[in-house]
Formats: sequence, C-alpha cells, structure tokens
Amino acid sequence: MRSVFGLQVCVAMGELETWQYALVALGAVFVGLGKGGLPGVGNLTVVLLALALPAKASVGVLLPILIAADVVAVSIYRRHALWPYIWKLLPWMLVGIVIGYFVFSRVNDAHVKFLIGVILLSMTGVHFFRKWSRRNHEGEDLLPHHPVFIATTGIIGGFATMVANAAGPVAALYFIASGLPKYAYIGTSAWLFLLVNLIKVPFMMDLGIIDFSSLGFSASFMPYALVAAMIAPLIVKRINQRVFEILIWVFVVIGGLKLVL
Repeated sequence: MRSVFGLQVCVAMGELETWQYALVALGAVFVGLGKGGLPGVGNLTVVLLALALPAKASVGVLLPILIAADVVAVSIYRRHALWPYIWKLLPWMLVGIVIGYFVFSRVNDAHVKFLIGVILLSMTGVHFFRKWSRRNHEGEDLLPHHPVFIATTGIIGGFATMVANAAGPVAALYFIASGLPKYAYIGTSAWLFLLVNLIKVPFMMDLGIIDFSSLGFSASFMPYALVAAMIAPLIVKRINQRVFEILIWVFVVIGGLKLVL
C-alpha cells in the first residue's frame, strides 16, 4: 500500500505549478547556502517547502536534499569540526528524534510548527539575556556547558529536526553560546547534521514520509542545493565573525516568527 505522504508527493509531482517549482528550487538553493556556511538562510527552506507542498510531505522531500548538501559541507569543512561538542549534543538529539517520531503522526502539523517557533524565539531570548548578563556581571558563563542546558538544547533540537527539519536555530544557540569561531561552528554543525539526518531516514521511512516516489522528487532538486553549497564558501570568506553571528540570530528570529505566524 502506498503511504499517504508518498501519494501526496506523487500528486505534487504531477501537478506542480511554476510557482511551486520555483519555491522548492529556491528552498534547495537556501539549503545549499546554509550547509555551505552562509548562516541561517537554510532555516527559511522549511517554510518555502511547506508553502509549495503538503506540509508533512514537505518534511520527507526536504530530508534527502539536506543530506546531499550535508555531504558537500562535510567535504569542505570536515577539518574544522570540534568533536567533543558533537558527542555532548548528539545523544540528547537522538532522544528528541525518538520523541518526534512518536508524536509526528499524532499531533496537528500547525500546532507542532507553532510550538517549535515559540521554543526558538524563547531560546533566542535566553541567548541575549545571557550576553546582557555577562556584560553586567563579571564571572564565567557556565550556561553553555551546564548539563541541563546541553540536554534541553539537544532534545528540543532532535524533536525539531524530526518533525520539521528545523533544528538549525537550536544548534546555533548551543554552538554560538559555546563561543565557537566561524569555521569551527560550520564544520561542527556540518558533521552533526549529517549524522542526525542519516539517523532520521529509517524513522521517516517507517512513518511513510519517505518512499521511492519522494526520493525521486527530492533528487530532481538536489543539483540546486549542491551548486549553492559549493558557492557558499566564497561568501563565507568575506564575512567577519561579528557579522556572521548577527546574521545567524537574524535568521533564527525570522525562522521562529515564520513558524509561529
């Protein structure tokens, strides 16, 4: 029996209008730019694909495109990864993925998006409160290394990536709060999300969100992501650390608002 989500994708493939194709293609370009190191733009992809395709089907369509761009990002930035940060976060993200797996088919898609948006905006508030606190109170900032902070960030990120491919802003909160410089941030994120996205595949196949028809549809948009991922490093070289962090948080807020509104 063909899955419900696979059937939706088949219908979308056969009836895709020009504006829908353009949105999915633009989303794939944003995926590549984001995975290639241009901060935050990939967060808008979730919204674009949800506008162009049935919302839950869009989650399955996007995942293979993400993985293809992850491979390019890892090949470019693999030497900059700081593995201790990955090993701290990854187990908790797996917990979040399992939670997302069980609730995905039981929770209204609009409610899940709203919840993720609220979480992203709340955690952004925590980040800027932390920066304000450090400026006004001398002392070491322990928040990024606190076990509760790491566990909470990982579980929320795992849940967000499972139900909406939207963990980028959550990972940004952890890595930027930890003080990672630009290339270490990009390389560490690249490896983390390649591992996480590969882990998600069997879960999504079991839910029927990914099947052969959706894979073929996703593959048709992978070239957009791959080319953008290879171009992105040229842009990254021209962005200084301060501008880099500002852009990350601008897109985090935009992504959060888009999911809430």
